[in-house]
Amino acid sequence: MRLSIERMTYGPDAIAHTEDGKCVFVSGAIAGDVVEAELVSDGKSFAKAKVTEVLEPSPARVTPTWPLATVLGCAPWACMERKAQLAAKRANVVDALARVGHMADADELVRDCLAPSDAWHYRNKAELAFVRDGRHATLGMYAADGTTVIRVDEFPLLDVPAKGRDAKLVKNVSGALSYLASSHELEIERVGIRRSSRTKDVEIAIWTPAGAFPRGQAKRVLEATHATSLVRVMTKGPSKARKIAGVERLDGAGSWSERIAGNVMRLSAPSFFQVNTKGAEKLVELVMDALDPQGDDIAMDLYSGAGTFTLPLAQRCDFVDAVESYGPAVRDLRRNLEEARLDNVDAVGGDAGREFPDDDADIIVVDPPRAGLADDVVSQLSDQPARAIAYVSCDPATLARDLARFREIGVFEPVSVTPVDLFPQTFHVETVTKLVRK
Repeated sequence: MRLSIERMTYGPDAIAHTEDGKCVFVSGAIAGDVVEAELVSDGKSFAKAKVTEVLEPSPARVTPTWPLATVLGCAPWACMERKAQLAAKRANVVDALARVGHMADADELVRDCLAPSDAWHYRNKAELAFVRDGRHATLGMYAADGTTVIRVDEFPLLDVPAKGRDAKLVKNVSGALSYLASSHELEIERVGIRRSSRTKDVEIAIWTPAGAFPRGQAKRVLEATHATSLVRVMTKGPSKARKIAGVERLDGAGSWSERIAGNVMRLSAPSFFQVNTKGAEKLVELVMDALDPQGDDIAMDLYSGAGTFTLPLAQRCDFVDAVESYGPAVRDLRRNLEEARLDNVDAVGGDAGREFPDDDADIIVVDPPRAGLADDVVSQLSDQPARAIAYVSCDPATLARDLARFREIGVFEPVSVTPVDLFPQTFHVETVTKLVRK
């Protein structure tokens, strides 16, 4: 079928309509293209198709310099110029607020999408997938189909120099561990590579099931990477509900550090940290601008992680209540507070709803996972006497749902939503929403 592409979805596909008005989700296209597409599936309300030929390219279409960009699933928007990506991300946030949150003022609330980092070489982390074919093992990245693993020698999204010992970091790690896994019939779940261009730390984290592991050989085959930390993360349980059984230091520091917003944070391999350091600094800046911390303020940081917002709040406020449910992140948070010599934080491990702080907060930041805020947390936040809440979100749909809940309760009102492009070449977008007391 011949289709004129109208807009991008919050996903890798674009949207078009057939002559009879049916919505078609098209893979391999960008807004403004006219394409020949092949039908993949045809449902009652929508169809799916894939591009077979671009008949008239969009003015925003570009040819990525990385040949694998159009093959792998990690850069689905690489054929779109950056300016168009930013506009599409803002449009997706507006659409979610209007469609999911039923917010008539969505277009007025949402600001332009900010671009704090370069379009490429912005990530501090790469993840390699593992696949075995008999005795032969391969480490690489998932293709766009989400199942095929392709060997990758370079990863231009990772922040590595063009020359020097880290230039071939991904190639060296994947080659060394593919050899190790093949020769020892070793099962690897995945491999995480973290690199900081600021602290020069490089950590390689090998995720494996608990059990025997060739520790000495792993250290030897990875010597050429000059990693400052080599760890093994042991897991147990079924594949869809893996739990961490422990972290074993194989060589080096046993953790990774990054410098952000004037602080140095140290993180263990299982702990979450934003993959875009410059983007994370922009989030801190937006949160601090939204909350305007004062020296006598009591602050609350829910879903605090290892302290991205906790540390700058503690340096500006009288006291901070921080709550985080993930054990490794809680331990990292406490260590980061100790190293920063901050003793005005109560770092609590547990669910945000069950461990909701007893203190009355003047300012609040929440940075929940993709699922957003639980109903009881929205209610508890609305009972607070705080003057402002900064809501950091990685999912426009759950953000829209939660903002609608805040409006229904009627205590806090969103006054601005700022999209931030933490993930260039993808559809993902981070947002910082400022809510003020009505």
